[in-house]
Parts: sequence; C-alpha cells; structure tokens
Amino acid sequence: MKILSLVLASVIAISTPSWAAVQTVTLSVPTMDCPVCPITVKNALTRIDGVSKAEVNFDKRLATVTFDDAKASVQKLTEAWPPSWG
Repeated sequence: MKILSLVLASVIAISTPSWAAVQTVTLSVPTMDCPVCPITVKNALTRIDGVSKAEVNFDKRLATVTFDDAKASVQKLTEAWPPSWG
C-alpha cells in the first residue's frame, strides 16, 4: 500500500476559546487510492487520544475529524499516517 500523506486542506473550528474545545477539521488525503484506505485512515485517526469522530470519504479524498483540542492537534492528526502498528 502506498504511503498516504495527510495534508491539511482546511481547518474548520467550531469555536476557538482560550480553553479546551471540540474542534472539527477537514483533511485532504490525496493519495488514498484503494478500497481499504478509508478504513485504514479512519482507524489511524480514531486511535489518537481525544478524537471522538472520524469520517473518511474515498471519492473526495477527505477525512473529517472531530477532536478535543486539549488532547489532540491538527499536527497529531496529520502525523497519524502511516500508522506505526506492528
């Protein structure tokens, strides 16, 4: 399987207070090219502490992720792939 690079396409913040908040971001996954990729990308994202939801759209090559910004960050999300599983 090709190495997928998660590239930040756009960041949509639900709110940006100075304390922890739930954030939603949309990430571009341009190299997602196989039917198993969305499952693998979703698994990699949901294993990050603080991620409450991840939806991956194969046709649009996008991943939309909701997370607690006190526990996770966009940087952690974009570093989720390739996974370091065994």
